[in-house]
Amino acid sequence: MSTPESPGTSAQIVLVRAGRMPEVERAVVSEGLTVQRGDVVILETPRGPLTGRVLEDISKTWRLMSHEALPAITVQRFPTEDDKVTIRELESLSAQEFMPWIMRIRSWDLDLELVDLEKTLDGEKWILYVLAGRGPDCTKLALQAAAAGLGIIEVQPIQAAGTRPKEEAKGCGTGGGGCGCGS
Repeated sequence: MSTPESPGTSAQIVLVRAGRMPEVERAVVSEGLTVQRGDVVILETPRGPLTGRVLEDISKTWRLMSHEALPAITVQRFPTEDDKVTIRELESLSAQEFMPWIMRIRSWDLDLELVDLEKTLDGEKWILYVLAGRGPDCTKLALQAAAAGLGIIEVQPIQAAGTRPKEEAKGCGTGGGGCGCGS
């Protein structure tokens, strides 16, 4: 545990909960922004822009080791009124799309159970959270969705406890959906 006070680094580092099936992640706070526990924020993540909640400032207790990069997640800003409208619209869309995605998974004969789904704040990607180990059905789901013209899909396997499998699969494609195995 330590602070990010390695050469040239003095960024605020916080723990955040990101997305609908949130995992706790380290995040770098954008320059000029100060956040505190409980703040709802807009994050830039490897999955795309998502909402998150700040859990704790760890700047004074976490040190960036010389061989480590800064966290891949950035706290960009606080949500604007437009963001709040978009968030409500995307939550409504996710609720509407839940059953159609269950039906697609069944019709494609995949051994996956859809737990939740969300669209990134930019509307570019669906993230489907499935109860299953990673494996070929996660890849098949992303490929089937891309082939059906359903846009970019990331399939995020979770365990019953709500966490990703320890050795998560990495996305292996780009463009029309990629494999979406998790990232």
